[in-house]
Amino acid sequence: MSGPRIGVLALQGDTREHLAALREAGAEPVTVRRRSELEAVDALVIPGGESTTISHLLLELDLLEPLRARLADGMPAYGACAGMILLAGEILDAGVNGRAALPLGGIDMTVRRNAFGRQVDSFEGDVAFAGLDTPVRAVFIRAPWVERAGDGVEVLASAAGHGVAVRQGRVLATAFHPEMTGDRRVHQLFVDMVNGRG
Repeated sequence: MSGPRIGVLALQGDTREHLAALREAGAEPVTVRRRSELEAVDALVIPGGESTTISHLLLELDLLEPLRARLADGMPAYGACAGMILLAGEILDAGVNGRAALPLGGIDMTVRRNAFGRQVDSFEGDVAFAGLDTPVRAVFIRAPWVERAGDGVEVLASAAGHGVAVRQGRVLATAFHPEMTGDRRVHQLFVDMVNGRG
C-alpha cells in the first residue's frame, strides 16, 4: 500500500530535502508548481526560503487563493521557516518595498519574521519537542517565532521564550529546518497526521 500523496511547494527553498524526508517517512512526495498539481495532492509542505518571494510567486502562478481555499477545506499542511510564516493568520514585519509576505490563515497565530535576527545570527541547537522522547536538533536560519498562538493552537516546542513549533488540527509548522538534519521525526509526525494517526 502506498503512502499519502504529499506535495512540496517547489517555488523556492529546500524542495529536494523535503521530498527525500517525506519519502523516508513513508509518503509519496511530488512537487507542486501548478494549480492542477495542488488539486491532486492529499497534503502540502511549504519549505523555507523567502516568504515575500514565495508570496509573490503564489500570486504570479495563481496559486494563492486556491491554496487558501484548500487549507480552509481542511487540507493538511506543514510549513518550515518561511512556510511557518505563510501558514499564519497574521504576519508582523510582513515586508518592505511593495512586497509582503501574505498570510494563508492555516493556523490561528501571529508570527514575527526574522525574529532571531539576520542571516549572520542563524544558529542550531537542541529543542524539546512535545511527544518525542529526545530533543530535536533545530537549524534556525533567519527564523520566525510565534508571538501569539490562538486557543486551538498547540505549542510543541519553544526557544527564547517563544513558540517555534506549533500545530492546529492537521496543520503543523516549525520555525526551524528539520529537513537539514537527517532526523525524520517531524516529517514522520506530519505523515502520521495526514494518515489520521498523529
